[in-house]
Amino acid sequence: MDKLAKTTVKFKWLIIFVVIGVTAFLGYQLKDLKIDVDVISSLPDDDPAALLFKEIGTEFGGNDMGMIIIETEDVFNNEVIEHIKLITDELRVMDGIFSVTSLTNVLDIKGSEWGIEIGTLVDEYELPETDSALAVLKARVMSKDMYNGTIVSEDGTSTLILFTLLDGDDKQAIAKNIKETIVALDLPEKLYFGGLSFVANDVADLIVLDMTRLLPITFFLITLILFLAFRSFSGVVLPMLTAALSVIWVLGIMVLLGYELSMISNITPIILLAIGSAYTIHVVNRINTTPGGHGHENSLVEAVTYITVPVLLAGITTMIGFVAFVFGSYLNIIRDFGIFTALGVFFAVILSLFFVPAVVSVFSMYASREKTKTDISEKQTIISKFILIPLKNLLIKHPKYTLYTWGLLMLTGIGCLFLVEREVNMTEYFKSDNPTRVTEDIMQEKYGGSSPIFVVFQGDIQSPDVLKMMLKTETHMKAFSAIKRTQSVAGLVEEMNDVMGEGKRIPDERAKIEQLWFLLDGQEIMPQLVSDDLDKAIIQSSFGATESNVVIEFVAYMDAFVADNSTEECKIEVTGLPTVYHQLDKSLLDSQISSLVIAIIMVLLIVGSILRSPMKGVFATMPIIATIIILFGFMGVTGIPLDIATVLVASIALGIGIDYSIHVITHFNHVHKKTKSLHKAMEETIIISGRAIVINVLSVAAGFLVLIFSQLVPLQNFGILIALSMVGSGFGALTLLPVLLILYYRKKEQVV
Repeated sequence: MDKLAKTTVKFKWLIIFVVIGVTAFLGYQLKDLKIDVDVISSLPDDDPAALLFKEIGTEFGGNDMGMIIIETEDVFNNEVIEHIKLITDELRVMDGIFSVTSLTNVLDIKGSEWGIEIGTLVDEYELPETDSALAVLKARVMSKDMYNGTIVSEDGTSTLILFTLLDGDDKQAIAKNIKETIVALDLPEKLYFGGLSFVANDVADLIVLDMTRLLPITFFLITLILFLAFRSFSGVVLPMLTAALSVIWVLGIMVLLGYELSMISNITPIILLAIGSAYTIHVVNRINTTPGGHGHENSLVEAVTYITVPVLLAGITTMIGFVAFVFGSYLNIIRDFGIFTALGVFFAVILSLFFVPAVVSVFSMYASREKTKTDISEKQTIISKFILIPLKNLLIKHPKYTLYTWGLLMLTGIGCLFLVEREVNMTEYFKSDNPTRVTEDIMQEKYGGSSPIFVVFQGDIQSPDVLKMMLKTETHMKAFSAIKRTQSVAGLVEEMNDVMGEGKRIPDERAKIEQLWFLLDGQEIMPQLVSDDLDKAIIQSSFGATESNVVIEFVAYMDAFVADNSTEECKIEVTGLPTVYHQLDKSLLDSQISSLVIAIIMVLLIVGSILRSPMKGVFATMPIIATIIILFGFMGVTGIPLDIATVLVASIALGIGIDYSIHVITHFNHVHKKTKSLHKAMEETIIISGRAIVINVLSVAAGFLVLIFSQLVPLQNFGILIALSMVGSGFGALTLLPVLLILYYRKKEQVV
């Protein structure tokens, strides 16, 4: 370490120029940074639910259904009908749209003097204008399940325009174009835009908004805390500079490798700003508290030589917390987040140990150390007086009381642990007054929800048995509370048979089915429901609930039905957003358990190996394990769910929080080895390392608490939980860990 520190000082100018060059190159790449929040792409490519969902998009023209709700006093008004047709026509000519269904072009099956007449509900070339024509239209719509609650709400105050986006196109760009085009029509009715692509667009917009608003606030808060703590140029600028550089470097590399920001990795810059400064804080703190009796450069080398090992160890353990997601997560977006955030931490550590000492040496900041040290001493007196000295006295006099208090907190956390719920539905990520959330609420209340469901049937689709099984499946689906409407070719055949006077059922003879089918050929809706080879067909539906427990119940409900009814002649499979959300839900629990177990084991092994004591490795991890248990208990009590963002908290808390324990235990070992005095080693550790930990906890917690102002609910919860975990792990490192060390060494000394 001594040679490494001397080499850093010797090649200081080279280090600075390399950092400037790398930053300029990677910073230039940020112009191409993009955001992708597609929930389907978060699942692995070989995931069964994702594969089948994608196959639907390929074979049936698209799996991404969008919707526009037109809200007015009365839909059955000639001006409103004209506006519905205007929007429908606009959508029809847009690139990327496969099909459009609205009140003015929806399929209508009715009897006539010639038998069956298949056309549209409204003649688009002769829209109803008179009161009598509108009354006839209203009576027909309200009398048929095909339209009532599907195309027009039951109270007649809103109508739905449904469209399917072509598979393979840039759906977010198409959705954005749709919204801009329709809003530009400046219609008097109130419009709502729903569907996965609109939700993804809104999430992407909110991510950009969060980054542009919250990053400067985070930067300012951490800078303010560092200024109040250090009151020196090096103590304020250097930590923030290294954090900012690590953000630029990791985002630039993401662009170079073709990765995009997701709804998870968008918090990487805030994480790096908060924790990337931590390593420099410890470096600067050590430089400022190292005696300068041997000359400035020698003192700088001495300080860097000492601090390198704890900073490296802290960085490695933090990286482990993120790398654990690579091995323990089922979701691509969480694995990518783990890789790039770990890389950012690596950059922050390297910059702290090489770039910071080089800058200090070049600009002779260390020459003014005496003044800096005086300022710090004044500030340290305040921190010591009100926090560290009372804490040190309490721990040495009453270590068992502290241990009992932590034990009680942990037991409470374990008791509340089982109250934690899981949440994966994207609409729950928005605040209640967000337009996207409002749209989903309307869709659920009036149209049965917006999350698409597809039941795939493989076999001879014109077979009476297959069509009857499709109807049986629809009946089974609608018996579930969250399913309000279904659509399939079997339903159309049944409707036509009823109009023919044969009853609302599927004909038993194949010949009759083929006759009815002939009338359906060429209709715009058919490619959406049946494959060209007539060997596959789907039931389209939508899910009207967002709660994870309802999703889990529905998937189990349908799985049981499929298991009982799927045969070689008629193979049945279910896919759609509920099944995708179910996979996400299962992966959340699996990811939480596996990533946390992996992180704990790796941290124990590495810390125990470097400290050359397995027992001290256990001691170092105890404060953060206790904090995580209490944190989950807090989630259970407050109702904060385990979701796609909060699932990251435990492993991140372990990776970051272990740093505090490492600094305490390495400082304690260093002083105890020299003095052989337990009390003296503990006193110096708490006063000197404790000061850096307090500053670090305040800056990191403040950085994460900024996420309270995020527009996305999971990120708000994430910010609260990480801030609490930092306070808990910092407090644990300054109370629980010292108590364990005190009791361990007292017992050891008694044995000796």
